[in-house]
Amino acid sequence: MAVPKRRTSKTRKRKRRTHKKIKPKNLNNCDNCGELVMPHRVCVSCGYYKGEKVAEVKGE
Repeated sequence: MAVPKRRTSKTRKRKRRTHKKIKPKNLNNCDNCGELVMPHRVCVSCGYYKGEKVAEVKGE
């Protein structure tokens, strides 16, 4: 069975795990209502996408 000859240092271990962090979501403002929306998605508050009405919004 393969066994490491030397102990993995803290620095080496942490360098290997640097890509596992959580990245913040990229949010843009809706052109119509100003609500925060993920890019390339229909706005859930007004139903607009790229300045055109594409979906009906259910009333509260």
